[in-house]
Amino acid sequence: MLIGQLADALGIPTRTIRFYERKGLLPEPRRTDNGYRVYDDVTLARLRFIRTAQAAGLTLAEIASVIHVRDDGTAPCSHVDSLLETKLAEVRERRRQLATLESELAQLLDPSRQLDPASCTAGEICHIFSPTEST
Repeated sequence: MLIGQLADALGIPTRTIRFYERKGLLPEPRRTDNGYRVYDDVTLARLRFIRTAQAAGLTLAEIASVIHVRDDGTAPCSHVDSLLETKLAEVRERRRQLATLESELAQLLDPSRQLDPASCTAGEICHIFSPTEST
């Protein structure tokens, strides 16, 4: 199939396919006499893998590492498992950070709704973010 057909089959732009080729995620395609790229079902399967792995949160570098393990003739299952464990730990840490941020925002929002904008002094930008002075 030609690049446009491949792109249509996956719902992605042709420039994405070319980008993956430049990054080494896809093998160099066979070319017709007039220079058109010709792809096979193996490339289609690899592109589906790339898209699915991206949806799971893997970076292109991580995806490339999985592809390289596979291309070296080894099943990448343990490598993928390790990547997913790391990704899950990152997600859990990010959720913890977001919960902390949510709490901090709520603590700022409650008093901000009770403040009078007229009470801001000329030296303050916004007294919502001004630390309260301890006495």
